[in-house]
Amino acid sequence: MKKVVSLILFLALSISMQGQDKKAKDLLDKVTAKIKSYDNIIIDFKYSLTNSKENINKESKGNVILDGNKYYLNFMGITKIYDGKKTYTIVPEDEEITISSLDEKDENAITPSKMLTFFNTGFKYYWDIPQDVKGRKIQYIKLVPNSSKDARKEILLGIDSQTNIIYNVIEIGKNGTKTTLTVNSFKTNQPLSKNQFTFASSKYPNYYINKLD
Repeated sequence: MKKVVSLILFLALSISMQGQDKKAKDLLDKVTAKIKSYDNIIIDFKYSLTNSKENINKESKGNVILDGNKYYLNFMGITKIYDGKKTYTIVPEDEEITISSLDEKDENAITPSKMLTFFNTGFKYYWDIPQDVKGRKIQYIKLVPNSSKDARKEILLGIDSQTNIIYNVIEIGKNGTKTTLTVNSFKTNQPLSKNQFTFASSKYPNYYINKLD
């Protein structure tokens, strides 16, 4: 009789977990559909990196303009532009510009252009806890990398339940490092300059330009 009860409990738990996973997948699908519905997106964000074992505690702010797979990113004093073919990394402190092609083989790199949809491949996902943030209900989805070689232990994706827009991304590394990206403002379908993603070397006459390929 005990074995029968245990089996029933196990099956009930399995069904419950499958339901939660489907629930998580449905919410992620809604987020993806919402993101793809916009012509462009402008985000102001806050970034933090902590590791108590190594006594690391850093914070920074940044902003990014997304238009399809193109992007214009300002972060930690560096400007990064991707025009759909080449990436231009501009470092004013060193007066240096690096030009390179996108590394299509690096599946783990969360580039700005896939920052809001990176979760669609390479992860198992689970329904996690809800939180109230200044009157907004944020529902968390836990993402666990499929690859055991991945340096990330898990990622918590906070989604605004009312808008289906990502509020924050919390990445927890196997080495104890925790990085958090929080969206401060989210604007869509804004008028952009036709040269928004065009790199012009004439703007940087004294910079050293390093072409990697």
